[in-house]
Amino acid sequence: MENATAQTQVTLSESAAVQIKKIMAKQGFDKYLRVAVEGGGCSGFQYKFDFADAPNSDDIVIERSGAKVVVDDISLEFLAGSEIDYTNELIGSAFKIHNPNATAGCGCGTSFSV
Repeated sequence: MENATAQTQVTLSESAAVQIKKIMAKQGFDKYLRVAVEGGGCSGFQYKFDFADAPNSDDIVIERSGAKVVVDDISLEFLAGSEIDYTNELIGSAFKIHNPNATAGCGCGTSFSV
């Protein structure tokens, strides 16, 4: 397991960190947010958000302001240079990935192609 302070390929925005901490406090547990890339979706790949009790041996850990995110090494290839953000817009609130590797995306913002 590597720490993202040594390897800053993926970053976490302050608004995402705040929201992760709110979710953990509301649920009453201290877990990691797992961000992964899977095949599927309308553009070829899709982002998956889940919880993890602890990092796996192939995960990197991204921490900001007490919020912890884990990304596996295969997903990291697709997420290199990305920022995990949380947006609060009129149409709804959601985690959003600003991914410079994505060449196309869908309207919902959860799938992309490279």
